[in-house]
Amino acid sequence: MVKNTTIFTLLQNFISQEEIDGILAEFSFEDTARKCDVPTLLNYLVGAATFEWKSLRYAADVATEKGLKSVDYSTLSKRLGELNYLIVKRIFELIVSRLNRAARRKLKLKKELMAIDSTTITVGKNRLPWALYHGERSGIKLHVSFTNHTGMPLQVVETTGLKNDGPIGVKLEDKRFVLVADRAYFSIDKADCYATTKQDFVIRLKDNIQLNRKKSLKRTSVAGSNIVADFTCTLGTSQNKQRNATVLLSLPIMKAPLYVLSQIFVM
Repeated sequence: MVKNTTIFTLLQNFISQEEIDGILAEFSFEDTARKCDVPTLLNYLVGAATFEWKSLRYAADVATEKGLKSVDYSTLSKRLGELNYLIVKRIFELIVSRLNRAARRKLKLKKELMAIDSTTITVGKNRLPWALYHGERSGIKLHVSFTNHTGMPLQVVETTGLKNDGPIGVKLEDKRFVLVADRAYFSIDKADCYATTKQDFVIRLKDNIQLNRKKSLKRTSVAGSNIVADFTCTLGTSQNKQRNATVLLSLPIMKAPLYVLSQIFVM
């Protein structure tokens, strides 16, 4: 079963082809390529960041599995070399400018979003002998919470590279915000805890999570939306299950089990 996410559709929602054409004109860049145009390059760059593709050759091999058009790695390399980095910077600035208070009001969110994630920085093991990571490398990890409103990190926690994200993520939680995180930060115990502390959150579920007592919710179909179902349920097995809450799940059009745990309700 091919796994995928809606990341490329989300990119299209934030910047249109007309706006990309305007930015290219601003920098007098003629996008004459038929197969590997600038939107295709942007999708490959977003895919590389999202799925941690290790090289252009690897990206060319796996991109079609993620729904992208097939492009040879040598073509990607050539086109990226031709593309002025200021164009990519300008596109990035435009997208970031839309992740603001006005966008939040349009989406009718009561709170600002706060994303949390980590970045591992590695060096030779002799430089940081107290932070051995893998093989001949040492590493430190920065766990960061970031708010779109300020465009700045809210909190930063430093650990050695081998520390798991989940337990450290607890230090980054903040009830003033809607917490947005990847599956590394999810646990059933956390879902119960959030019900008690009133921490709103959006977290992707792990592949092997068990869903129980599913109850479909009425929803208004939105044109162009990738969400095909909303339902409440409880999570976990009889040995390890939720005790204090049910959760609302949204199911993207891409195949299960890429559920998004989108909100929590006290039972």
